[in-house]
Amino acid sequence: MFKLARFLKEYKIQSILGPIFKMTEASFELLVPIVMAKIIDVGIYNLDRAYIYRMGAVLILLGLLGLISSLTAQYFAARASMGFGTKLRTSLFSHINAFSHKELDEVGIGALITRLTSDINQTQTGVNMILRLFLRSPFIVLGAIVMAFTINVKLTLIFLLFTPVISLVIYIIMSKTIPIYKTVQTKQDEISTITRENLSGIRVIRAFSKEKFEQKRFADTSDSLLREQLLAGRISALLNPATYVLVNIATILIIWFGGVFTFKGAITQGEVIALVSYMSQILLALVALANLIVIITKAQASAVRINDIFNIQPSLTDDNAVIDNITQYDNGVPIIEYKNVCYSYYETAEKYALKNISFKVSIGETVGIIGGTGAGKSTLINLMPRFFDVSDGEILLNGHNIKDYTFEALRKNICVVAQRSMLFKGTIRDNIKWGKKDASDEEIWQAINDAQAYDFVKEKGLDFEITQSGQNLSGGQKQRLSIARALVAKPKILILDDSSSALDFATDANLRRALRQNNYKRTTFIVSQRATAIKDADFIIVLDNGEIAGIGKHSELLKNCETYKEICRSQLSKAELNED
Repeated sequence: MFKLARFLKEYKIQSILGPIFKMTEASFELLVPIVMAKIIDVGIYNLDRAYIYRMGAVLILLGLLGLISSLTAQYFAARASMGFGTKLRTSLFSHINAFSHKELDEVGIGALITRLTSDINQTQTGVNMILRLFLRSPFIVLGAIVMAFTINVKLTLIFLLFTPVISLVIYIIMSKTIPIYKTVQTKQDEISTITRENLSGIRVIRAFSKEKFEQKRFADTSDSLLREQLLAGRISALLNPATYVLVNIATILIIWFGGVFTFKGAITQGEVIALVSYMSQILLALVALANLIVIITKAQASAVRINDIFNIQPSLTDDNAVIDNITQYDNGVPIIEYKNVCYSYYETAEKYALKNISFKVSIGETVGIIGGTGAGKSTLINLMPRFFDVSDGEILLNGHNIKDYTFEALRKNICVVAQRSMLFKGTIRDNIKWGKKDASDEEIWQAINDAQAYDFVKEKGLDFEITQSGQNLSGGQKQRLSIARALVAKPKILILDDSSSALDFATDANLRRALRQNNYKRTTFIVSQRATAIKDADFIIVLDNGEIAGIGKHSELLKNCETYKEICRSQLSKAELNED
């Protein structure tokens, strides 16, 4: 929790005033037993109604002042805790957004969602209760003991005897529950992951009739979470009865010995009532403190998990970047050049996903990339916008290492349309404008037309509402809108990573024809499993097990590259193979 205290910096005043007003309220509360003792010993003993009314008015005044102080304290505590939660949530979200694909895969999306929701809510509640009760409860306990000393020293020894015993009970229970609450949060991660997988993959689950299997998996995980929560609940449930028993025993002793001292004349009846009231205040304060400790325990467990995420440093940064804008491209150098590039997904991996990749691409060229499943096609193009960093070698953009560019400058000029189309909740216009926020309707329609999406968008309209992840569109429609979103940005380098796989052959051919109308020297990379999709490219890169098996035009590769020849034989007719 202390590591997260930095998010309270902007709320220092509220964080100070909250506890101050809470202790002010506690001070008024500590005066109540003294006033009650005066009413009994003076007003009732002397049958002085005027005195009783005056002191009764004082009690009402103390109550009102305490109420005002309490409400003020809660206001400041709420302001500080809500601000803390907002700052923490924003900072954690920004930190997660800086993660590369590697860190996202390692931590897991479900775990990150739990950190951003449940864990932050727990820490926010913890901060709120700390500001309200953390100082108040000890202040009440110590204040009650001090006030009791002013009444009778011998009876106050009962307070001093039972207070450390209660504190020990609280400490033991707290030490037992902290590890359990950590386990509970981990189980919630698992629940989030399963829920996310099921909701996003519901069509696949139904296609394979796996509903019962998934229900059982969810139920088993939920039962495991329930058992951990019940265990933590049982241990935490001991707090209230344990403290009540100890404090009530102390109260019985005070009344017993108070009666003896009253009989001897060493203490008045009003003072005995005051001592019992102070013991009751200690009871309520310790119960509140016990509940506070449970909340702090949960908040501490969540804070540890949040700090674990903050401790993960992004493996990709642009801190050393020196180029934040590309004003013009040099026609004398390749727009993209791979120099002996190697990549491994794991630092200790002996086998590279890509090995010794070298090629050059000039401005305006169209490059086809083909290979079998797992050949490294997506890995190859994901290195270009620095979704991952090369393990060895270097990639040059316009003659400079891509690490010299800021992420914004690099990805502004390199647009990737991924294999899995991703659209966001909003209108078609809103989604297309992701490529260019100030795009006019004319530019949007031009991009839609080039992406072969004109007919269905014309029917639906630019203001058609897309549901989450584009669930109300077909796979082909989502792919074409994703391509249109990239085209409207007019990137210098366009990468289509098997992004037309859901299109029929005629639509795919029309799309490739539109892309060849390269009116601003766009360099295009087409990754595909279809030979027809890349056969007209300026040159084709053939990958096999992470290495280049051949580079050249379609006709050249048919003669010189056995891997490419096998791919074409499996897809093209004999007549098509003999065309060239």
